[in-house]
Amino acid sequence: MTPFDPNSTEYRRRRFRPIPVRMLVPNVITLLAICAGLTSIRLSIEGRMTLAVYAIVFAAALDGIDGRIARMIKGQSKFGAELDSLADFVNFGVAPGLMLYFWQLHELGNAGWIAAMVFAISGGLRLARFNATMDDPNKPAFAANFFTGVPAPAGAITVLLPIYIAFLGVPMPPATLTAFYTLLIAFLMVSRLPVFSGKTKRMRVPPELVLPAFVSVVFFVALLIGYPWHILSAGSVLYLISLPWGWKSYRDQERQLAAQTQAAGAPMAAQAAAPYTAPVAESDHDDRPTHLH
Repeated sequence: MTPFDPNSTEYRRRRFRPIPVRMLVPNVITLLAICAGLTSIRLSIEGRMTLAVYAIVFAAALDGIDGRIARMIKGQSKFGAELDSLADFVNFGVAPGLMLYFWQLHELGNAGWIAAMVFAISGGLRLARFNATMDDPNKPAFAANFFTGVPAPAGAITVLLPIYIAFLGVPMPPATLTAFYTLLIAFLMVSRLPVFSGKTKRMRVPPELVLPAFVSVVFFVALLIGYPWHILSAGSVLYLISLPWGWKSYRDQERQLAAQTQAAGAPMAAQAAAPYTAPVAESDHDDRPTHLH
């Protein structure tokens, strides 16, 4: 029997197998998103807040397509999932917190730094909880259509609302109010609030509406480019207003499932509660008269 040689050429050839390109494409997109998040930090340090916000929005757009592209070309991998979590923490936890600190929260000293740090940590905790409960077998089927807490990309976009408003020409809000708002979004990220995700909804566009759908997307992108602060401000406010609707939808489906479970268990409970009647053996039946004459 030939002894095993880990330094042999054959072993090295088996260990380092070629990786399909379809496995690399989603990871490259994720790395581009990380580059955008890190660049936003540099731009915010240099005081170029407009470009810093653009970089965060660009990172959020890349985060929205990398997973879909991976599923489309069947390029999912555990490495890609871990890299995506790291990208979300950097882009939507660390970067927005530092941007707010360099923009205004530094006026509060240590209190402003604590608010920025709490937001970044909340983003990391939210992502860790998402990864830990992704394969929870105890979750009901309808729960797959909801996030637990505000997702990290949405939290990053909404927490920058004070910057959007300031860019619209509105007087800058007090630093204390910005810090309170930052902590509020951080709380929503780590809370147990059900947030509608729409991931399990498979929307199909009728053939006659394909071209109008393309025109609508182009129109929205043009609006975002032409009026970025109006669109981002309105989108952030509408998203925060829609959170109670997601909570109500989750509770309604939860109550409906509980009612169905109770209705299905009622017959079984009634059958279990019925008194037990022992079967009568044939030998117990005696048709003979009581007295024989």
